[in-house]
Amino acid sequence: MLSQIERGEANPTLATVWHLSQALGVEIVDFVGGQSAERRSNIEVTAASFVPEIRSDDGKCVMRILSPANEVGRTELYLLKVAPGGTLQSSAHARGAFEHLSVLEGELVIGSGDAMAVIGVGGIARYPADVPHVIRNTGIADAQALLVVTLPA
Repeated sequence: MLSQIERGEANPTLATVWHLSQALGVEIVDFVGGQSAERRSNIEVTAASFVPEIRSDDGKCVMRILSPANEVGRTELYLLKVAPGGTLQSSAHARGAFEHLSVLEGELVIGSGDAMAVIGVGGIARYPADVPHVIRNTGIADAQALLVVTLPA
C-alpha cells in the first residue's frame, strides 16, 4: 500500500493515514501537515489554515479532513472540491466500507465497481467503497461535495 501511495496509484483513507502515523510514532496532524486544535473552554477551534488537506497530484481534487481524529477508522468526513476535469480515483477500501456523497455545487460523476451515476446539486450518492471507485467532474464549473466514508467496526 505504501508503494502504491508513493507512486500515486492509491488514495488512502484517513484511517490508513492514521495507521501510518501511529506506526511512525507521529501525531496525525503533524503527519498531514496540520496543527493541533486550540481549546477555548469546551469548544475546540481549528483555524481554516490548519485544517488538514489531501490533494491529488494534479491539484484538481482537494479533500479537507473535517472529522475528528477519534473517529478515524469508523466514520470519516471530508469537504471535497473538484475542479473541471478533476478525478479522484480510489482503490478499494476495507471490506464493508461505504461512501455517502452529497453534492453542494456543480455536478459529479460517481463510479463504483461497474456502476456509474451523475449527481447534481442537492443529490446524494451512496455506494460501496470496498471496490475500486471514482469521483469525476466532467463539467465546466467547480464542484463541491460532502463525503462521508463509513468503515465496518
